Amino acid sequence: MIKSQVRACVARCVATGCRQGYWTDDGKDTYAIEVPKREGQGDFSTNFALISAGKMKAKPRDVAAQLAGLLNDEPMFERVEIAGPGFVNLFVRPSVWASVLAPVYEQENTFGFSTIGGNRKVLVEFVSANPTGPLSVGHGRNAILGDAIARVLSATGYAVQREYYFNDAGRQMRVLGESTKARCLELLGLVAEFPEDGYQGEYIYDIARSLVAEQGEHLQDAPLDLFIGHARGMIFAGITATLARIGIQFDSYFNERSLYENGLVAKVVEDLRAKDLAYEQDGATWFRSTEFGQEQDRVIIKSSGEPTYRLPDIAYHREKFARGFEWMVNVFGSDHIATVPDVLAGVSALGLDAERITVVLYQFVTLLRGGKQVKMSTRKATFVTVDELVDEVGADAMRFFFLMRKADSQIEFDLDLAKKQSQENPVYYVQYAHARLCSIERQAQELGMEPGSPDEAAVLALLTAPEELALLKSMAAYPELVEGAARDLAPHRIVFYLMELAGQFHSYYNKRKVLGDDAALSQARLLLVGALRRVFRNGLMLIGLSAPERM
Repeated sequence: MIKSQVRACVARCVATGCRQGYWTDDGKDTYAIEVPKREGQGDFSTNFALISAGKMKAKPRDVAAQLAGLLNDEPMFERVEIAGPGFVNLFVRPSVWASVLAPVYEQENTFGFSTIGGNRKVLVEFVSANPTGPLSVGHGRNAILGDAIARVLSATGYAVQREYYFNDAGRQMRVLGESTKARCLELLGLVAEFPEDGYQGEYIYDIARSLVAEQGEHLQDAPLDLFIGHARGMIFAGITATLARIGIQFDSYFNERSLYENGLVAKVVEDLRAKDLAYEQDGATWFRSTEFGQEQDRVIIKSSGEPTYRLPDIAYHREKFARGFEWMVNVFGSDHIATVPDVLAGVSALGLDAERITVVLYQFVTLLRGGKQVKMSTRKATFVTVDELVDEVGADAMRFFFLMRKADSQIEFDLDLAKKQSQENPVYYVQYAHARLCSIERQAQELGMEPGSPDEAAVLALLTAPEELALLKSMAAYPELVEGAARDLAPHRIVFYLMELAGQFHSYYNKRKVLGDDAALSQARLLLVGALRRVFRNGLMLIGLSAPERM
């Protein structure tokens, strides 16, 4: 927010310089306003002089001097300096930083929200786990990442719809049915051959026990669809319950079977053939994906008549376009990296704008216990489920740890660390900052002390300690940080921000006394405490975590 004021101020001075003939207005909108990486180089810096001088064949430092002269007259700057080859460094007055407190109090729960999304219709598809077993920790990262992306998009003015693609067709469902049938027959004391690649684990026995209790010996001659349907229903009910437990709900579920039942898959093949983009070879149907930059054509229908994964996925994305979504965000595991280009090529082949589809690929999760990796295998059901992870570390810790890294970075989830009730644990460290702020406010109430007004200049003028200015600057940066997290689909930035802010606050608390003998200073610092509490609460809620008042 302060940055936008600085940008407006620089733009005003650039326009003045144009009118006075210092420079042409060629490229005046191409310069940047950045936060310098090194301390002492100002709060902000602009490269305007470098950009403008290059166009005018002038010396950058001469142009910088002219711009600095204009900026020195702006009341928001304490001083302006020329640095290096022609950068202009801007030092903002402390009173300007303190002005962030008023909007924090005025906007309360919506501080950090914006309307940059312009109500643009966005579909975020995530989880979309096959209903063949409980959600594993890998699915958990997908769920938390997708939910956090949806949250930051909603907070920045996008019209977000969360969707789960219910993939209940194809070979994996047949194997699930065969696995369930084998366990049912086993429980009935009958000879049963378990499929070689069948789904193992106690959850298959639970499904079988339920079905045996319901159907009994009638299962001997029951069709495979009965076993598939019962297993699918029980597993998906469990998935839904698990997601609800970690605070995730979907606006819609899209059933893969409907693509076949409504002829949408067949329509894709028909349209590709009509464009001479599909052909027969070796008994299979191929898509001319080389026409769209791929190294080789791809099979979309096998010689067995079974479609490959690409075909229904192309049909599904065409359906997303048909529903009017302007932006489609897909959250997939990194094992999809080779399939994404095929689907995007298929979308383009159908005359649709693949640029409107963004795929977020995340790396997988390694669990550590006692410093050693926890072995996992989905097929053998030796994986750790989301429910087990929540039972062990809690939903907040799970969310925080899953968002502590960029999506394309692998996570080593230290179970022992996540359970610690100490400041070694990063989620505890951040939540404790909020709880400590709440404690300060309770103490103030007991002493009959009230915070000062965020609109009172005399109060704001007391917040001049270096630690206070650092906290004010961090709070001022929060709205732009949220916008960037939404624009780049990078909710991990919220976690990084909260960790840094917590470090700043804990350091401030250990060095400065908030409730002291100086009543005016205490009021000013209480005002700062209240604003910090609101920012912590908003940031934690934005990524789906609780903001405890006591710890």
